[in-house]
Amino acid sequence: MKNTASQFRSCPSRAQRAALAVAAAAALLATGCESMSERQRGTAQGAGVGAVAGAVIGNASGNNAGRGAVIGGAIGAVAGNLWSKRMEDKRQAMAKATEGTGIAVDRTADNKLKVNVPSDVSFDTGRADIKPQMRPVLDELGRNLDPNVGITIVGHTDSTGSDAINEPLSRERASAVRDYLSARGVAAGRVVVQGRGAREPVASNTSDSGRAQNRRVEIFLSEAAS
Repeated sequence: MKNTASQFRSCPSRAQRAALAVAAAAALLATGCESMSERQRGTAQGAGVGAVAGAVIGNASGNNAGRGAVIGGAIGAVAGNLWSKRMEDKRQAMAKATEGTGIAVDRTADNKLKVNVPSDVSFDTGRADIKPQMRPVLDELGRNLDPNVGITIVGHTDSTGSDAINEPLSRERASAVRDYLSARGVAAGRVVVQGRGAREPVASNTSDSGRAQNRRVEIFLSEAAS
């Protein structure tokens, strides 16, 4: 009888079996359907990982493992759905267009595409006029941009001058980028403009090279989960 009781205790509960079923279904979706897009596969994979994590946490905390799997799967699905093939294609296109220019194109930890444009390509000291070198970069940025993608443009200055000058100047720089994109078909309403003045340096302002790095524009593309 003792062995039998032990066997029953070692069997997975109904809730645990539900959690495993959710995870297995998500895994099958992620790997078994060739017709799925990268975004859909990411959703399924995220759901699978989230379901397993939710089940484990729910079971360990004495809560319902099955419910934890469902909640974890939903959260994982959202997390897995934030970087699509379109975003990756845009990242690769931007990386190619900016090769050798000093412009950095990166995927951020929160699944945004970040384009960092330093002063060598963007703006001279005290100016908000877009340099000619920057125009092909912005042309590529706005080309075939999916309507689901939001744009945030953040302007920065070096520490030359006072905050009374730098704050509006940084915003003017971001606005100049927005206006350039708008003139080429990107709806101004989908663009958020911010100015940070000299508050967020990425290098020391004690040297010409450091100030040049700080005098920049950062452009973020983000795709809403769907």
